[in-house]
Amino acid sequence: MVTQDELNQEGKNAVTSFDDEAVEEIAEKCIKEGLDPVSLIQDGFTAGMNEVGDQFEKGIVFLPHVIAASDAMSAGVKVLTPVLEKSASKMDAKETVAIGTIEGDIHSIGKDIVATMLKIAGFNVIDLGRDVPIAKYVEAAKDGAQIIASSALMTTTMVLQMKLEEQLKEAGVRDKVKTMVGGAPATQDWADKIGADIYAEDSSEAVVKCKAILN
Repeated sequence: MVTQDELNQEGKNAVTSFDDEAVEEIAEKCIKEGLDPVSLIQDGFTAGMNEVGDQFEKGIVFLPHVIAASDAMSAGVKVLTPVLEKSASKMDAKETVAIGTIEGDIHSIGKDIVATMLKIAGFNVIDLGRDVPIAKYVEAAKDGAQIIASSALMTTTMVLQMKLEEQLKEAGVRDKVKTMVGGAPATQDWADKIGADIYAEDSSEAVVKCKAILN
């Protein structure tokens, strides 16, 4: 019988190898062996994604590799989702988070991980995808999302997080939602500057702060 640590390492290796089928098999093994799917996602798949992200920043791998790793992780999470939904500690009122990577930015590593962790925590997550027009965030706010979350991985696209704040105000919905920003160039100072309610450095912090601001 495989241990949790061994399974997590297998998951990490499969993601860094961009192997969708292997990731799915590891997820299925997790369920069959009765191991912890949250640990596999956080310490296995996510650890692999973080390693690929570090390699991307150093120029060792390129965008197609990042997308391939993200797709591999998504394949594993898809297998684990039914189990996670059964065990998730649901909130009294299922709060909705609309999350996406801001327009002009096709990076989705952080966004995908945060979306997954929010689902596990019991949030209703609307994944808007990557390269998301500001109008789509505004539409999600009008449709009742309690939190609008945007990720930017480049300094050239993070300025659109400021425009998102402005357009939510212009649409008359800014006071009805909370906004969260993240991404490599984003900081707490940036969130304060543009008027965002939450800055999250990683997925764990995102979950804690989303729960706190809604409670």
